[in-house]
Amino acid sequence: MNRQALRKPLRPSFDFWDRRTPVAAALPEILEGLRRPRKRLSAKYFYDERGSYLFEEICRLPEYYLTRAERSLLERRAREIAALWKEPCAILEYGCGGAEKIGPLLAAARNCRAYVGLDISPEPLLRLLDSLAASYPDVAFTGICADFHSSLEMPLPEPEALRRVAFFPGSSIGNFETEEALALLRRMADTVGEGGGLLIGYDLKKDKRILEAAYNDSRGVTAAFNKNILKRINYECDADFDETCFDHLAFYNETLGRIEMHLVSRVAQTVHLGLAPVEFLAGESIHTENSHKYAPEDFARLAARAGWRTVRRWADADNLFCLHYFETL
Repeated sequence: MNRQALRKPLRPSFDFWDRRTPVAAALPEILEGLRRPRKRLSAKYFYDERGSYLFEEICRLPEYYLTRAERSLLERRAREIAALWKEPCAILEYGCGGAEKIGPLLAAARNCRAYVGLDISPEPLLRLLDSLAASYPDVAFTGICADFHSSLEMPLPEPEALRRVAFFPGSSIGNFETEEALALLRRMADTVGEGGGLLIGYDLKKDKRILEAAYNDSRGVTAAFNKNILKRINYECDADFDETCFDHLAFYNETLGRIEMHLVSRVAQTVHLGLAPVEFLAGESIHTENSHKYAPEDFARLAARAGWRTVRRWADADNLFCLHYFETL
């Protein structure tokens, strides 16, 4: 790895590494997904600057209970969680976004010596690092802007003697199919190494009315977030999607235990990505995202297949959300 080529020290108080792949470079992958019998786009394309802003708005919506439930758990349990990390540690946060989740942990973990934040969107990540570096001058901060759906060589904090703890909040693990989730959990286990930990948040299975309301808010913010993927492909891949010709659809698939998000074509139409045409029938959908929901026992079995053992788990008072702490086998 060419450290000098990748490292971009933008501030004196933290390091920042930009490893994004331009969306235009992913045009073959996007076209392949749109030409399948069941069209799909990867959820990683949601998160340009506007997409990240819309997701932050979603997290404030009354229907979207996930963020509030997880934040409440972290605020109430932070000291209890940090007490499990007896040695000086480094926290590696996947999909960090804002400070609301890592903040309580850093405040409680007085033995934290380093923090590595990984996120797909640079603007929220830079704001987070600025804020944290100012608040915790004795912690070494590093930010990595990248997609962690695929294998990623992460610059790890030094010294290597620090105990490494992966932190994966926000129920983002639910966006992965089972085999993809297993692969990511295995990479996390390899990254933290022997004696390392994983604190992960996931959404619990519950009444479908609660689940579906969370992804069909009354203000239409989730619909705008879903359609923004088309806007991004338009300006980054020279496409001509008309978002008014697509409807947002989100529903709970009880058989597969997941929320599915789709964009449904309102009319028969031809869309172009550059010079490449893509045909849509009226009523045909693009599958844009899944959000799997778990029972704690099921998630523990999944994690065990990836090399993790349960240490503790916590649910909120309404049994909506779970924080689960594991250590490597």
